[in-house]
Amino acid sequence: MIISTRAGARPLSRYLAAALGLTCAFALSCRSAGPYGYSRTYTPTSDEVQAVSGKPELDARNAQRSPDQRHRAFWAFGVVTDRRPGPGGAAYVALSLRTLAPQNQCKSNDEDTCRVTVGERETGRAHALVALTAEDDLGERSVALGSLLRVVGTIAEDVDPSDGSAILRAHFYRHWPRSFYAAQSASSPPPAPAAKR
Repeated sequence: MIISTRAGARPLSRYLAAALGLTCAFALSCRSAGPYGYSRTYTPTSDEVQAVSGKPELDARNAQRSPDQRHRAFWAFGVVTDRRPGPGGAAYVALSLRTLAPQNQCKSNDEDTCRVTVGERETGRAHALVALTAEDDLGERSVALGSLLRVVGTIAEDVDPSDGSAILRAHFYRHWPRSFYAAQSASSPPPAPAAKR
């Protein structure tokens, strides 16, 4: 590699060339888990980390019994069981609450086969009012029955009139369409081991 100086062209320092080469190789080897978290363990987005920070997971039973839980912020994972129009253009979704698995399910050692994984068993029910992005509102990968949502929000004063469950007013959400995550039963086999390096 050649650089130009006032004194003329001269070879670029071998050390600088090596550093540039290593930087390029590192950049190519690093990959993002993408919006659907294709990695061995759950990978939150930077916005998600900030939204969840300092907030507990929603316990639907305690939220229903304890009025002092109202107006506190919580997070929850839930599979969508119903979606209707809500006030102000928001979506009103019913959620079957699930527990996040410690590791994502992977079909092979390739991280592209890994899917965010939640428990198959329902741990409670809740509803959420969510202002969806255009991509999540309409289209092939929109929020629909069977989608997985992680919502972060405050509990509304009212409860859902149909089942009395808590309503979260979401200020953050993350979405996985139906076939972009996995549900794991207690008897499911453990995830594929990581490749040895």
